[in-house]
Amino acid sequence: MTTFTVEEFDRNHFLITRANILGVGICVMTQQEAVDQIESLVHSNGHHYVCVSNVHTVMMSQDDESFRDINNNAALAVPDGMPLVWAERLQGFTQKNRLYGPDLLLATCENSLKTGSSHFFYGGEEGIPEKLSENLKARFPGLKVAGCYSPPFRKLTEEEEQADIQRINDSSADILWVGLGAPKQERWMAAHVGRIKVPVMVGVGAAFAFHTGQVKQAPAWMQRNGLEWVFRLCAEPKRLWRRYLYYNPRFLWLTLCQLTRLRKYELPHGKEN
Repeated sequence: MTTFTVEEFDRNHFLITRANILGVGICVMTQQEAVDQIESLVHSNGHHYVCVSNVHTVMMSQDDESFRDINNNAALAVPDGMPLVWAERLQGFTQKNRLYGPDLLLATCENSLKTGSSHFFYGGEEGIPEKLSENLKARFPGLKVAGCYSPPFRKLTEEEEQADIQRINDSSADILWVGLGAPKQERWMAAHVGRIKVPVMVGVGAAFAFHTGQVKQAPAWMQRNGLEWVFRLCAEPKRLWRRYLYYNPRFLWLTLCQLTRLRKYELPHGKEN
């Protein structure tokens, strides 16, 4: 077990166990533990970000060391994809469920009804974050939404970027949900942590589109059996073919190499998040 894991304390002394999946530290925790840790980050004295990881982001980390560092420097990197959960199980962990980004968003919003934490939704097509806010407030009456904004789908000018930072900071939100898609959202969070004064940012990819009905989710049975990628590939073949048909087989091969010790992967040890 110790070959594959690292345990470390964050600034709030919360013990985090991470599985070493191809050199990316993926947290081993329940959804409730993830929700509780996000809330603890809200009340910390720092600024943090959370990565919702899958095969795509783990495999991108194989080819881009800076992107791997972004994932490993996150306060949390949770297993959004079933293949990551299976890889954890093969390493001896007993976690049975994925920490699916859209579900994590719902669970955190529901929890904030008790804690009073407020939310900002950043990303998606024009009008989507506002619709998401409306849907969530209807589902969770009393939910505090500090703001919504959909940035242009292009590189922002320096003035636009500063305006976005100011808009978010002025909202005094506790949790910033970032729906820019991977790897853009991970790079964006890492580049803005500290500049944006929100205590915790969470990158949730397509959750905005799913919870507004813009994109249909795979049936629950496909999600449970790791077949969501088939559903999404059929729905968006031009955009997603490389992500699934190139990265998935490569992930399986490298995972086999790691488990059989043909290849070794290191995680940063002894660091604080």
